[in-house]
Amino acid sequence: MNGLGPQRELEEAAALERRRRRELLRRERIFNPRIRTIGIDKDALDAQVKERKIQEAIEKAQHEKFAHDMKKNDRLMCLLEERQKNEIKDLHKALNEFQKNFQKLETRREFDLNDPQALKKDRPARVSDDDPRCTISGMQKFMGEDLNYDQRMKFQKEQIREWSLQQQKDLKNALADQKLADDLYDKFRIQLDRKIMEEQRKEEESRRDVCAATKTFNRIQAAELDHKNELEKAQKRKDDMDEITCLLQGDFLSENPDQAIGPSSKHPVLVDRWKGMNQEQLMAIRHFQKEQALEKQREREQERRRDAEWDRQRVQAARALLLWERQQQRQARVQRQDLDVRNAELSQEQKAKNIYLKEEEYSNIPTEEFYAQFNTTTR
Repeated sequence: MNGLGPQRELEEAAALERRRRRELLRRERIFNPRIRTIGIDKDALDAQVKERKIQEAIEKAQHEKFAHDMKKNDRLMCLLEERQKNEIKDLHKALNEFQKNFQKLETRREFDLNDPQALKKDRPARVSDDDPRCTISGMQKFMGEDLNYDQRMKFQKEQIREWSLQQQKDLKNALADQKLADDLYDKFRIQLDRKIMEEQRKEEESRRDVCAATKTFNRIQAAELDHKNELEKAQKRKDDMDEITCLLQGDFLSENPDQAIGPSSKHPVLVDRWKGMNQEQLMAIRHFQKEQALEKQREREQERRRDAEWDRQRVQAARALLLWERQQQRQARVQRQDLDVRNAELSQEQKAKNIYLKEEEYSNIPTEEFYAQFNTTTR
């Protein structure tokens, strides 16, 4: 009996040591958040999916806005092209009416050369001896016998004066029509510029409203996320404390020696429940548990700081993007104003140049025609 007692005690001590190691390994698994967390974070994935949907909705709204603006610009361009076509058509129509009413074929000086009824209207080759159509070879008219020279020169001068007055009148009418057309075009361009500026202002207001709504939504989402995280952390802290308290106060970790007392004197100690640890070992376990709780609390504080830093960086990035968009809008507005001023200057220069060229052209035509007519008559 004396030989079997120590052997049995050694076996029981070895079994207790094995169970103690298994419990230590199990405790490490339980208090290790990396191993205890099983599966995936569904709330985080749902939040990411929600943020992705919101981003897609915002991008879709922006694309629809850009498409609407493109359609509007296309309609404006179509209206402008149609207006220009109608103006060109009216100008051609007015030109044809003017040629039809005031520039008929029979009123031209060279009409007698191209008259299709010339042969029917032509007189006989000789009417009388003083026929002006008779040539020198006909021996009907000789040098110095031009009795109608004064009347003919007076008639030619009067005819040249009438032609000059008519050309001056046509020039004035053309300049007046051109000035009226330019005034109408300038008014239409100013009205169009005003409409474009109004559309740009509305677009900027809508973009500012979208940015403000997005900023408000992000602020609300961040506040809700912070509140949710705080609630989850508080609940998790409470659950952990309850679990730790329950475990610490339970018979398993407190190693209550009463649970190892057997129901009968034959088996006074239950081997599977006996905890043969002293007070120092219990204090070491409690100290280790407190260290784990403090380490876990430090990890939570570090995680909270990382989340706060990420939120701050996200807000700074959104603010920088908004400032960059405003800078781009200001630059585009300044470029548009410079372009309008340059276009107005070029338009004024082109108008002045056209008026000068037309005045010079119309001022040169009567003199040239006069000399040509005079040379033809003297011959």
